[in-house]
Amino acid sequence: MKKTVCIAIFGLICVAATWSGTPQSKHVVLVVEENHSFDAVITKGGMPYLKSLAERYTVLTNYYGNHHPSIGNYFTMTTGQTISTNDSYKGVVHDENVVSQLIAANKTWKLYGDSLPEQGYVGDNQRPYVKKHFPAAYFANVREDEKQRMNLVPVEQFAADLQNNNLPDFSMVIPNLNHDAHDGSLKEADAWLEEHIAPLLKNAEFQKNGILIITFDESFKSDPDHGGGHITTVVIGPLVKEHFNDTTFYQHESLFATLEELLGLPRLKLVESVPIFQNAFK
Repeated sequence: MKKTVCIAIFGLICVAATWSGTPQSKHVVLVVEENHSFDAVITKGGMPYLKSLAERYTVLTNYYGNHHPSIGNYFTMTTGQTISTNDSYKGVVHDENVVSQLIAANKTWKLYGDSLPEQGYVGDNQRPYVKKHFPAAYFANVREDEKQRMNLVPVEQFAADLQNNNLPDFSMVIPNLNHDAHDGSLKEADAWLEEHIAPLLKNAEFQKNGILIITFDESFKSDPDHGGGHITTVVIGPLVKEHFNDTTFYQHESLFATLEELLGLPRLKLVESVPIFQNAFK
């Protein structure tokens, strides 16, 4: 959140200084996993690589999904509101969203999709790809603009962009159903995550001021707390506090608002009052 203070210089001049508890980053990366509890992932150590990152950086220990099933969570992460809780939703989203904000700010973005059938694909499910995990495929500002649609790319492009120092301002990296712990195991999800994320953390450009957020959409369906259950969210990067547990209560609208802050975007009115992850940063 932004704060303003009046600073006296030699007792004569009052200067207004404004700062925010969140830094701005040139490379913000969001990875979303599926349908497992904080207890299964962290407490019981079901994903050792992710747990190692949680122990090294900042883990949000009081974070809850908004909904069961998936789609409402993905929309909340990227628009600040639910839009729909129907996993078979066929509509087009005209509401403001993270992509429309990035376009307005002349910033770059890509959604890297595991098993995405082809670049620019906005069609129906082709398992293990499922559209409900790719919110930008519903956004009118993406679907109706060929240039923006080409920012929906297969996940293999992530490694290529990383190697060529061509990551956009905002990257959303989405594993397929076999690699996000939805259909496959936590062990498989953890191995996929390490394969794709370990090179990011070693990248010289990312090490300057990059921010990586790894979250889950929802917990087990047997956990209805706060709508979507207790889930794991970890904040990672050179500007992030190390060995820190943030106990603030968060849900996915806070993630959306935090993305806005990190990317230097204006806060939408519907998320102006929600807490952001400012405690996670040095």
